[in-house]
Amino acid sequence: MNIEIKEQNGNYHGILYGWIDTAEGSQFLEDLKPLMANAGKDIELNCEKLEYICSLGLRGLMQLKKESAAKGGKLVLTHVEGEVLKIFKMTGFVKLFDIR
Repeated sequence: MNIEIKEQNGNYHGILYGWIDTAEGSQFLEDLKPLMANAGKDIELNCEKLEYICSLGLRGLMQLKKESAAKGGKLVLTHVEGEVLKIFKMTGFVKLFDIR
């Protein structure tokens, strides 16, 4: 699992790569900290290269969504496809997030 974060025009763009499984979940939560600190901004996470996400990864995204809402920011997920989209549908997360 890898996350690449860039700030552009006051907003944040991230690209998620690989697998967010139980072994990588704790690191993913750590990697989200810069976005949590800037949750009042617009955040876009590109999931095109994300192959799998576990419940701990979903928890991290939900925390980021809640933090963004509390601080007046916006979280958008893009290119949620394949196995990750199946997981989002199965867990009902597809209804909770702004997915484009």
